[in-house]
Amino acid sequence: MNEVSLSAQHLVKHYGGVVALADGNLEVNPGEVMTLVGANGSGKSTLGKIVTGVVAPDGGRLLLNDREVIFRTPHAARELGIVAVYQELSLVPRMTIAENIWLGHEWERAGGILRHAEMRQRTQELLALFEGTTHNHLDPDMPISALSPGEKQIVEILKALSWQPSVLFLDEATASLDSRQVNRLFDLIQDWKRQGMAIVFISHRLDEIYRIADRVTVLRNGRTVAAAPINELSKQELINLMIEGGVATRTNGKHLEVSTAEEILRVESLSTTTLRAINLVLRRGELVGLGGLQGQGQAELLLALFGAIPYSGQIYLYGRPVVLRRPQDAMRHQIAYVPGERNTAGLLPIQSILDNLLLPSWKHYGFPLRIRQAQADAMAIASGLKLVMANLDQPINTLSGGNAQKVVLGKWLLRRPQILLLDDPTKGVDVGTKSEFYKILSDLRAEGTSILFYSTDDEELLGLCDRVLVLHDGKITAELSGERLVHSELVAAAMGSST
Repeated sequence: MNEVSLSAQHLVKHYGGVVALADGNLEVNPGEVMTLVGANGSGKSTLGKIVTGVVAPDGGRLLLNDREVIFRTPHAARELGIVAVYQELSLVPRMTIAENIWLGHEWERAGGILRHAEMRQRTQELLALFEGTTHNHLDPDMPISALSPGEKQIVEILKALSWQPSVLFLDEATASLDSRQVNRLFDLIQDWKRQGMAIVFISHRLDEIYRIADRVTVLRNGRTVAAAPINELSKQELINLMIEGGVATRTNGKHLEVSTAEEILRVESLSTTTLRAINLVLRRGELVGLGGLQGQGQAELLLALFGAIPYSGQIYLYGRPVVLRRPQDAMRHQIAYVPGERNTAGLLPIQSILDNLLLPSWKHYGFPLRIRQAQADAMAIASGLKLVMANLDQPINTLSGGNAQKVVLGKWLLRRPQILLLDDPTKGVDVGTKSEFYKILSDLRAEGTSILFYSTDDEELLGLCDRVLVLHDGKITAELSGERLVHSELVAAAMGSST
């Protein structure tokens, strides 16, 4: 690969009246990892998309090896060795792994004939980089639709790698990966550094940042406010730079009396194609976590309880058996579900904030529609969530990731759920927004809402939950609470062993 230094200087980007980037600056050199951090809406993704040719800047300039360049398309950036892995996947579900990896730069013979065998062989070599870290054995001919979120993220990384980049942007690339996959990616990053690759690493996980970064660039409110070697900033100092006006703290919200509270949900011998004889109890106001390596059945459990996938076994609500064959059944029983993939399963991206907030609730406003009441209720929810927006008519796809996730949660809060199912709700969300989420969960618990919470962040599970149910190979293999609710126990149970 060619060794490339990249410099973004005083970049500016507006979307209508919204200033997404006011003064964005970034420098990254061959053989180093530059971490780009900041709260959601700080301009990180916009800066990355300008540098990789996805959007055009309104001001500023880009330099490659001290020569000014202009990228009008992502392909133009890739041709000069700048490639990105974005938080939102770009894979085509019905196509195979190999077809996705080589889409847009297929190997051809004279006459336009594709070199299928050679591309398949190279795909196999790329997949071998993550061998032993996935639940499935990945094959070049597997369709993307058959993969778990973590496996899809791996394919997205390999797709970027197939371009042989000199500068690689990893935008929340670890958000869907489990610990084995993250460890392997970090080993690969060290190899790529030795080969002279320049890497821009965007993450909200501070432990990962301090583990992998050489230097850090901090954005706040669309401006670069600091750039320094990572070892010159403590975690506290870094968070203070990211959040204007102080540090956001985590709200635990544990209830000492929850073990004696009313039983709301009981599950007996629940099984799906992935799950095997799941038994659990959820009490009023309790927050129960689902832990374990990714892809062990946590997401499927939440989907089954929301009536979104078939199951066998028995579900009891308030002591009475119920059958949840479809999401409408769950909604009638005041069960709400917040999916992990907000852009594909949680939102209508081209619709307004108002339309998304009221999506499950329109019919409750009668016919003719009581639009003023609906707008007032939506505004009350938006205000309670501290949603950063111009107005309720603003399209969802103009919001930052954290604010978009607030809308996913807010549309269900309008229905006042008694049971809230959360699938990794803070994935790719900054520390400030996380703190706001934690406060919302605490308030909901105080009102009697029971929460079943899956997270890929072990520290989040340990800090928030009354109990953590650890899944391994589709079974609950451990229940951690009290003195056992510690990291060593959680990791051991996730790996199928015990301390």
